[in-house]
Amino acid sequence: MTKKIFIWVAHPNKGTFCEALADQYEQGAKAQGAEVRRMELSDMEFDPHFKGYTKDMPELEPDLLKWQEHIAWADHIMVIHPYWWGAMPSQAKAVLDRALTSGFAYKYHKKGMKWDQLLKGKTGDAIITSDTPKWIDTFLYLSPGRRTIKNQVYKFCGIKPKKIDQFGSIKMADEGQMKSWLTQAGQYGSNAAMAA
Repeated sequence: MTKKIFIWVAHPNKGTFCEALADQYEQGAKAQGAEVRRMELSDMEFDPHFKGYTKDMPELEPDLLKWQEHIAWADHIMVIHPYWWGAMPSQAKAVLDRALTSGFAYKYHKKGMKWDQLLKGKTGDAIITSDTPKWIDTFLYLSPGRRTIKNQVYKFCGIKPKKIDQFGSIKMADEGQMKSWLTQAGQYGSNAAMAA
């Protein structure tokens, strides 16, 4: 069965290394026969000013509805984003705040703390780019970016995390290291397409 993969490049700017990594991931996935859809945060138009979960929340704009549609369609999700102040960019976080809604991604039970994971059956990868070296982020800061996407986003909604990685330091990397990361991204895409 053809694997359906959604790639979300969660960087607010165009022409970034995140975009180049997504290109390689997409090529690797397509080389193994996957069907791929992709969205760029830099192309998305929506109100990022999230004011909390209330009964009178505004309707989702077309780009957020399309993002939800791609998530629902996919067997496997790949999120690529930069690491700014220990987290994804605020515009990317706003997409999660606004579009991973109750009734779509999860549903709390009326009583108690339990919830239904509405995106069960899907798997997910993530690549985070950072100027902080991965080992420093792991041992000094306890890898908050990787833990957030793995636990509070993917697992919370029922998505099974697969490859959650961090590439850094981007600032200090030479051309050889950058090429190595691009190759890794392509391999991750290939692996995602071949996974059962």
